[in-house]
Amino acid sequence: MTKVPEIFADMVFNDDVMRDKLPKDVYKSLHKTIEQGKELDVTVANIVANAMKDWAVEKGATHFTHWFQPMTGVTAEKHDSFITPTANGRIIMDFSADNLIKGEPDASSFPSGGLRATFEARGYTAWDPTSYAFIKDGSLCIPTVFCSYSGEALDKKTPLLRSMEAINKQALRVLKLFGNTDVKHVYTTVGPEQEYFLIDKKLYEKRKDLMYCGRTLFGAKPPKGQELEDHYFGAIKPRIAAYMKDLDEQLWKLGILAKTKHNEVAPAQHELAPIFSTTNTATDHNQLTMEMMQKVAAKHGMVCLLHEKPFAGINGSGKHNNWSISTDTGTNLLEPGTSPYDNAQFLLFLCAVIKAVDEYQDLLRITVATPGNDHRLGANEAPPAIVSIFLGDELTNILNSIAEGIAYTNDRKTMMEIGIHVLPHFPKDTTDRNRTSPFAFTGNKFEFRMLGSSQSIADPNITLNTIVAEELAQFADILEKADDFKNALASLIKTTINNHKRIIFNGDGYSDEWRKEAEKRGLLNLKTTVDAMPYFIKEKNIRLFTKHKIFTETEIRSRYEISLENYSKVINIEALTMLDMAKKEILPAVGNYTGKIAKGIIAKTSISQDICVEMEKSTLIKISSLCDNMYKITGKLDKALIEAKDISDALDCAKYYKDTVIPLMQELRCVSDRLETNVACDIWPIPTYGDLLFKI
Repeated sequence: MTKVPEIFADMVFNDDVMRDKLPKDVYKSLHKTIEQGKELDVTVANIVANAMKDWAVEKGATHFTHWFQPMTGVTAEKHDSFITPTANGRIIMDFSADNLIKGEPDASSFPSGGLRATFEARGYTAWDPTSYAFIKDGSLCIPTVFCSYSGEALDKKTPLLRSMEAINKQALRVLKLFGNTDVKHVYTTVGPEQEYFLIDKKLYEKRKDLMYCGRTLFGAKPPKGQELEDHYFGAIKPRIAAYMKDLDEQLWKLGILAKTKHNEVAPAQHELAPIFSTTNTATDHNQLTMEMMQKVAAKHGMVCLLHEKPFAGINGSGKHNNWSISTDTGTNLLEPGTSPYDNAQFLLFLCAVIKAVDEYQDLLRITVATPGNDHRLGANEAPPAIVSIFLGDELTNILNSIAEGIAYTNDRKTMMEIGIHVLPHFPKDTTDRNRTSPFAFTGNKFEFRMLGSSQSIADPNITLNTIVAEELAQFADILEKADDFKNALASLIKTTINNHKRIIFNGDGYSDEWRKEAEKRGLLNLKTTVDAMPYFIKEKNIRLFTKHKIFTETEIRSRYEISLENYSKVINIEALTMLDMAKKEILPAVGNYTGKIAKGIIAKTSISQDICVEMEKSTLIKISSLCDNMYKITGKLDKALIEAKDISDALDCAKYYKDTVIPLMQELRCVSDRLETNVACDIWPIPTYGDLLFKI
């Protein structure tokens, strides 16, 4: 039986291990670097490196790697062994400060948006001591940042760390005005809930679309989907339970606080949720979680799908980013307390978030803009593409009272009455949960629900940290100059509410009425990645990121190019895969089938003209017509992909894929799915939705 406390963080070089393995003065020096951002002494680094190596070797590690997060959205690693030759032809296990602090991967082989040409290959990884090293697959993994030879950030971690410094700096200014001088550090926390699908590996290997694209490009809806709502929170099947148990244990060994597991809405869909941790650590842990989900699934003869929409017609997978702000003294700055109306500090931080989301709704939408997420946002399974904030009735009423200058009297907790005496009474939460809201307040945190399942949580949190830091900076500028702090504070809160209440919406985000209302309020409705990305390089957004030193303008424009190029590449791969499947699998299989039907008709009528072959003739005509149509569409799609190669501008190319290629792909799929429903099961060449979703 697994003893969780004994295995938890067993493979992590964490604070307990450092305290045990390092001399006291070295441990204190390293702690100052981690907690206060002090420069790391080289002598200290050598001692840390040696202790880290000894610990890793004791745990069976033979290699080390700088583990980093380039702009591919996944992690990268290059492994070197600890071995160093000696004069007598033997080896020793060696690991120096240089090995720990710096690595050198090829910077031109990762997405750079034009920052690195092919011949400009040098790039550096640099140790991030704020994130613990860990052992994975026999290698000591050292979390690092990744930058170019000329110093530009080529990863997601560097700007994330910059954004955490920015919000710390501005939040401390505000807290000081409230007399909170004991607070030395403010940080954001995140708990990312992760949705995913599990399917049988043997079936997966028969689907080129799943192997190449992570989602099905063809597939008719099965007789049963999620209509009965019987899968959500249902009893977990033994095969899935065994997988989840194994996954939990692997994550716990890596110090990941895997907490909750359950069936999700769609058949074969599930969710894992961790306990929150600091945003930097949570980002690392979520990348590891996605990797371990896929590795553990393979051990159990399954494949874990992390695509946002692997199956049409049923729910896709998202990731809920539960974000909050805390102090090193243990205070959650988004905790309303028992009387939020009188909690001015909470109200000011709440107003900073409201103002930030309203003014930078375009940036929040951009952080979740991917080709996969375009299929999901706005469907009745995920928030709409329109960014808004859900606060719940109590907080909304409090803000309305402040805006109108009237007293609020109903801030007491209401007890939950179920009507059965033997059941316990408990206080109702101050807010309901609104699954249609993109950005919902859930008690003491905001749940950003628009993230796609496969994406790194770094980008959304870089933006959240930065936009809130900007508003806190503006608030501090005003309040620091005020002669009467209390009056200035009250006026600031009231003005902010009145100026930005348009972003607050507590209703049904799926409704047509909301879309019309949002348009009246002047809120953006950026439906696709191609619609959203041009806003990234708007002057106000460049000014924001450069002011807080999160990105240089060059880094912003490089990320803009990378996103658009990635969009076009993904759609191109999907279109090529569709053509491959249509030409080499579906059309040949159905063509043979029609041939057999035709031979059957001839054979029957040769015996007697009186034999009825109406069914065969009708089937033959219908299927042949669909096949002809499918063949014609493949020709159009082929031609469209050839024409796309001539478009050099990244935005123009992405628009072409959105407006020309995707509609042809949808047309092709529609015909294929109609064919599937008219062809015998043993003839159809690929596993069906019924096979994939229910044979697990």
